Amino acid sequence: MSRNLTSCAVAFAAVAALGLSACSTKAADDSTGGGSGSGGSGSAGVKTDIGVTASEITLAALTDTSGVFKVLGLGITQGNQMWADDVNKTGGICGRKIKITTHDTGYSAEKAVPLYSKLKADNLGMIQLIGSPTLAALKKPLTDDKIAAIPASWASTNLDVPNVVMIGPTYDIESINGLSRLQSQGKIKDGDTIGHIYVDSEYGKNGALGTKYYASKHKMKVVEATVTSTESDLTAAVTKLKAGGVKAFLLTTTPAQTASAVGVATAQGLNVPIHGSGPTFTPQLLDTPVAAALMSGRYTTDAPQLPVQSDNPKVKEISAAFKKAHPGQVETYGPILGYASGLVWGSILKQACSDGDLTRAGVLAAVRKTTVDTQGLTPPLDFTKPGQPSSRSMFLMVPAKVPGGLKLVQTEPYVSPDAQTYKTPFQK
Repeated sequence: MSRNLTSCAVAFAAVAALGLSACSTKAADDSTGGGSGSGGSGSAGVKTDIGVTASEITLAALTDTSGVFKVLGLGITQGNQMWADDVNKTGGICGRKIKITTHDTGYSAEKAVPLYSKLKADNLGMIQLIGSPTLAALKKPLTDDKIAAIPASWASTNLDVPNVVMIGPTYDIESINGLSRLQSQGKIKDGDTIGHIYVDSEYGKNGALGTKYYASKHKMKVVEATVTSTESDLTAAVTKLKAGGVKAFLLTTTPAQTASAVGVATAQGLNVPIHGSGPTFTPQLLDTPVAAALMSGRYTTDAPQLPVQSDNPKVKEISAAFKKAHPGQVETYGPILGYASGLVWGSILKQACSDGDLTRAGVLAAVRKTTVDTQGLTPPLDFTKPGQPSSRSMFLMVPAKVPGGLKLVQTEPYVSPDAQTYKTPFQK
């Protein structure tokens, strides 16, 4: 059985790679509202430049629909469009309809760079930018071009510029909250040895930053094992943790790597609690040989947004619309996160409109004035504090055979005292 689990996990891993500035201060008539790259004023005398015309605001989604996070990328993109459709049905924002352009990077920064060079000519900002490698490659261009972007990656080391509009807690805070939760349940204690397997990128390193912080506060020893984002067999990493005598371990990996790590740990008899960062899980994992291990209670995960299996009225509305638009497709939390991202962009655009400035520079100024009520999809979000995450609270979940594959372990968002006092790298 052990051998089978290992083989299946590795086999699944192989398959599951399823895993500028405004210049006009004069009012102009509606017909000459600023178009792409033109500069000008819009229908209500609002300053505009790139990506905004008298009738339309264009936002880009730089996503992954063919790489290791394609399930998440597709879901977020569908949620982005559902938000835009809802906004457009009610007349749009600032008298303009929302248009979203979608571009697939395949989770490759090399593909993302030339795509960005083209899309920046026609888009005001980015409603989605998926992947830490992509954000690392595009952060300076985004800053130089004064473009605001909502990344589907959560490294706190990217919060030094207002261009990065991050929704919810960062990876380091996820780790701190995850470990705190385990300790509050008596599953680990001060002085224990804990493990962390993570992708050797901004994504994983930021998660490990939180683990090291928590360990230093609680006199714990950390056994680390790094992997590449495309590594499919995590036997060596799990073996290292077992040899180190870990009492629990964290994952900041891809979903396919979660399958491998959980399968190998089970096969090796390393039956300790596991907490995975939000991107480590997709419901498709419950159709693999490691489903039972994932649902055994040992594995928990988290997210900045509610799961599909929630009683929140807005979640139910999004779920119903998703099923109607995409019959037969497996639901994930992606559309909920994508819709919440739209609500964040909507609040920023309304603030910029109120300020009379829908230019890229005006949008960046609006970010620092924006707080968002996402109707409960996420905890309240506050973008007014430079260098800090918009929230330190997250929803804790476990895998289950329910729509979306996750259920809440408690209805209220969770935040630990250690996460509340933790100072992120660029916190003022």
